[in-house]
Amino acid sequence: MEKRHGKNRRRNWNEQKKNTNNNNNRGNTGRLESQNESQKKAAKFRFLPQENPEQAAKKAKAIQEFKARENICPICNQQISDMSSAIAEKSSKKPVHFECVMAKLSESEKVGQNEKIAYIGQGRFGILYFENPRDQRHFEIKKIIDWEEKDTKPDWREEMSGLYSQVE
Repeated sequence: MEKRHGKNRRRNWNEQKKNTNNNNNRGNTGRLESQNESQKKAAKFRFLPQENPEQAAKKAKAIQEFKARENICPICNQQISDMSSAIAEKSSKKPVHFECVMAKLSESEKVGQNEKIAYIGQGRFGILYFENPRDQRHFEIKKIIDWEEKDTKPDWREEMSGLYSQVE
């Protein structure tokens, strides 16, 4: 008896599938035609949101103005070039570099062996403990550090999300 391996097995399965589809469609020509018609109708109808050219120009101008602003990080006194990665400072709510926040937390928080500080989302950082430092998938959160308030969004972030949002 001959063993089938690899591509031959898949090819045979695909051929069987094609044959069953062809056999099913031979006797039902009316049903096949109606399926093709519905597929054609579905292909014709596509919803493409159309933006008013005046609104698009206003939005583009607002984005340019937002990008042109010079935002200085209060921690390092350097310009913030990527506002999408900025995070709000605790006291003033002004944008600061993400890296500056990480450096500040590294100075203030004591991190033990097999532990590290990481951003865990929603304006929070955590001290993560890894039982096996080589396996970064399995960890335990030892401490949660709330950096940004959950209920409030800074004005600059609200403005940025309004400018770049795809939903009107």
